[in-house]
Amino acid sequence: MGIEIKTWQIVDGKLEPISTKLRTEGRTEPYDLEPWIASNAEIIGSDIVIIGRQVTSKSGLIDLLGIDKNGNLVIVELKRDRLPREALAQAVDYASDAAEWSIEKLEEICTGYSGRGLEEMLTESFADVDVENLNINDTQRIILVGFSVEASLERMIEWLSDNFSVNINAVILSYVKTASGDELLNKTSIISEQLELERVKKQKKFQIPMSDEPGTYEPPILRERLREYLLRQRVTNQRFRDVLLPAILKRNTLTREQLKEEILGYDSTLDASKVGYQVSTMSSQLGMTKNAFLRQIIAYEYPNHSWEKDNFSLRAEYRDLIREILAELGEGDS
Repeated sequence: MGIEIKTWQIVDGKLEPISTKLRTEGRTEPYDLEPWIASNAEIIGSDIVIIGRQVTSKSGLIDLLGIDKNGNLVIVELKRDRLPREALAQAVDYASDAAEWSIEKLEEICTGYSGRGLEEMLTESFADVDVENLNINDTQRIILVGFSVEASLERMIEWLSDNFSVNINAVILSYVKTASGDELLNKTSIISEQLELERVKKQKKFQIPMSDEPGTYEPPILRERLREYLLRQRVTNQRFRDVLLPAILKRNTLTREQLKEEILGYDSTLDASKVGYQVSTMSSQLGMTKNAFLRQIIAYEYPNHSWEKDNFSLRAEYRDLIREILAELGEGDS
């Protein structure tokens, strides 16, 4: 027999079982259970925030889509009764599709659901996390949620978790409606949350080396590195060339908010809710150890968060060099 939570109420010094179900109380999965969990995802995990609901995948609709503080996507499959073993195959199918989703797609999902961009959602939910250096969607987690679980499914989850370190868990809920009309939800899980979090941390694929140390390149080598970087036909490189560098040539200091405005002015087709992530991507490029040549010319501060770069400026000794390079590339001041 699988896991099931039972509840007793103490009445006049005696234990009386409470046996209530969502279905018999007129509660449904899409109209009640989903919103409950979406409003406070802590019931399924203390490190999770919901970024999408009824999200379309190649295999059907994902009940809830979350992201944890390590940047991993969380596929949440809900059942208002017993979790069958088929729920696992369904969730794995969803996860295999979600593993291919780009940052842009996740931005679209998050904005459509919450009205906030992915960076804003992560920053508000996890104040201690360096959002700029997260590896988004490197790993996927599966959480099955129901009110009991088949014994065979319980065995499968434990076996996959123990032997292959698959990021999967089942949360078992108990819905209780007391005689006074109060509604309560209790929970337990097959894999303890502490063990699950430890495994998720261990499975982080890699950490991109980051640094705040500026480069020490001689002028000819520095010029060569900068030209090579700015000539690459990639979105972030082009925004350094066409937006950031021209903007900080015109100002002594460019704030993060001003950079967002500059990007929107440069690309009017860009959704304003996605600009924050674009700035984070540029900041990440600036902080990569291998890009010391960028830090040799661009200075920045951390006035608000220990991980959030702001107040960008050009080091005075390199302003003429940047003007020359941008002029050669056709983007300099006249």
